[in-house]
Amino acid sequence: MTERQTDPIRPTDDEARALARDLIATARHAALGVSAADTGAPMVTRIALVPGPDGVPLSLISTLSSHTGALQANPACSLLIGEPGPRGDPLTHPRLTLQARAEAADKSALKDHYLSLYPKARLYYDFSDFQLVRFTPDMALLNGGFGRAYRLSAADLAP
Repeated sequence: MTERQTDPIRPTDDEARALARDLIATARHAALGVSAADTGAPMVTRIALVPGPDGVPLSLISTLSSHTGALQANPACSLLIGEPGPRGDPLTHPRLTLQARAEAADKSALKDHYLSLYPKARLYYDFSDFQLVRFTPDMALLNGGFGRAYRLSAADLAP
């Protein structure tokens, strides 16, 4: 950076931590970014999402989907959480980008928890091609709206 440029990232504070945790806690879907297993090209898809009992995001994904193969080849991924509100410029609404690692979660042990937050999944939760995935954050970037950017560690996201 030159002297004229200033770092747009604000120091992480309790308000930023709380907003990031709230985005994770209330999200019921997210955009998942992975690297395609065959080409390494970026790929994005929408997934259902719930917070785990420990606040770490969980998703039920089908082994038939291309993003599952991509995660098996390279578990490093990204989640974009947060939706524009019903009014105004979409860029003024908070969103959180998680850089994470996907790992298998205990589908049987977390069934009641997952379904309590995402009851529509009851239709397919027990299908054999679905697995529960845990997205363990490495770090996150929070955009709380114009001029409100923060870099958060995994510890900042812990409840």
